[in-house]
Amino acid sequence: MAIDPITVEIIRCALRAAANEMSAVLKKTAYNMMIYEVQDYCVSILDDEGRTMSQNEGALPIFLADLGVAVQDGVEVYGLENIHPGDVFLVNHPEVCGQHLNNMVVYTPFFLESKLLCFLAVRAHWIDVGGASTGFGSSMTLDVYEEGIQIRSVKIYAEGKPNNEVLRLIEDNIRFPESSLGDLRAQIAACRTGEERLEQIFRKYGGARFQEAVQVIWNQTDKLVRESVRAIPDGVYEASSFLDNDGKDFTKTVPIHVKVEVRDDELTIDFSEVSDQVPGFINCGSSGGMAAARVAFKALTSPHREVNEGSFRALNVVLPPGKLLSARRPAPIGGWSLSLPTVLDTIFRALAPALPERIPAAHKGDMGGYAIFGTHPKTGRRYVCQNIMGGGWGGRPFEDGESASVSMCQGDVKNTPIELQELYYPLLFGCHALRTDSGGAGKFRGGIGVEVKVKPLHDVYVSRSTDRIQCPPWGLLGGDEGMTNLTMIRRDGKEEKLPGKFSHLLARPGETVTFLTAGGGGYGDPSERNSTAVRRDLALGYVSKEHAEQDYPVVFCRDA
Repeated sequence: MAIDPITVEIIRCALRAAANEMSAVLKKTAYNMMIYEVQDYCVSILDDEGRTMSQNEGALPIFLADLGVAVQDGVEVYGLENIHPGDVFLVNHPEVCGQHLNNMVVYTPFFLESKLLCFLAVRAHWIDVGGASTGFGSSMTLDVYEEGIQIRSVKIYAEGKPNNEVLRLIEDNIRFPESSLGDLRAQIAACRTGEERLEQIFRKYGGARFQEAVQVIWNQTDKLVRESVRAIPDGVYEASSFLDNDGKDFTKTVPIHVKVEVRDDELTIDFSEVSDQVPGFINCGSSGGMAAARVAFKALTSPHREVNEGSFRALNVVLPPGKLLSARRPAPIGGWSLSLPTVLDTIFRALAPALPERIPAAHKGDMGGYAIFGTHPKTGRRYVCQNIMGGGWGGRPFEDGESASVSMCQGDVKNTPIELQELYYPLLFGCHALRTDSGGAGKFRGGIGVEVKVKPLHDVYVSRSTDRIQCPPWGLLGGDEGMTNLTMIRRDGKEEKLPGKFSHLLARPGETVTFLTAGGGGYGDPSERNSTAVRRDLALGYVSKEHAEQDYPVVFCRDA
């Protein structure tokens, strides 16, 4: 008999609940703020072939393609016959995961009655993995070997017993082992929680019914996604943009050209004309490029539905090796995230003529934050303060863009409250506020960026990597561009503008570093903006009077 729909729904919800509980365990036991505050992680439950059955709610969208490939790599390295209950695997290898080495994946197998049925996987951002620098990558690195320790599906626990030699090797090659190894234990605890919940599900329903339910869930998701694809007019759509530079050669831009083809119920994203891999650190591996395509596709087809393998059956991705989005070793990848928001914006730009009622203007276009590090003057211990900053999203066909929000690639990632940063680190924050006038003018205004001012209480080093300064967040249908990212330092009574990408900038007490994030592009002709909305923006400080009169002169004349 075919499995009944009620059982399918119960198993669907049980898997989702298990993934969310794994997420809660990780947040409550992690050591570093990038996990328990920022939520820079993702949890997934996969079948024995590495196909996604469920993922925690609020997970980073840009991890949509990378947990399955990590598991598949472990199966390739060890073979199914050499994977046992109690094993724990660790991987961050760039040719497998496609991301900067800080994003460590821990996964464990799930067995029932000696049969391997599933895997539990957790990717989380460690604050350091060794190498030449700590933080969000460095333009100083020449290749991936300088960026940190590389691990390809190594067993750190074998049948429940820790591999102390490997753990000691990791401990001796990273700057903050107490934090990173604590996060490792938190990831393992999350996986063990998932194993317990899977055992309860399997004991109740049995392996055959469970697997049949998963197939039904995938098929249902696929059917709904294909209906959404059919709603997009058939055709071939193209768009171009570029990145400011590769972080090494600041004289050359990096071209991005994407082609999107819609045929019936399938959509193809072609990255063949994206730049080849570059000497600088902004490359990512092929699974990173695949993830960018998946994020765009899911936003277009099923933004409010769960994530599973059925979400992407209707998507085809053309991604030749050796591209910016499919770089091969030893290309540096520390700034892997810099290109991906722009890639998403470009995909949507290509589809804007086909879906004018759905596609927004460009958003802030980066996943960046900042890293501030030094030696604490009171404890004598090294520290690194990392944080994510939001910015403006593009104006939409029906309302203004969101303000102070992280990129489309980052989902529910949050910033760390400045109060916590001041509590943990010798830093003083002057402000964390919305950046006036940063949103592009339009019938629907672009979202507002953020301004953060920080004063060090002792000598520190600052790193920040941003892009889209030469390619601002563009407007659509007559909307204006948003303001771009900017970093400044005030020293000796003078304000100095810093480059978009810099590492190890020395900042001393009495100096102030200001981080400004981009605003979103505007949507539609600014002359059509509602005068009430302009007055509200003025009252809230989103727009200055000078810019309001300049950007919305027709509105002001009409009010007069």
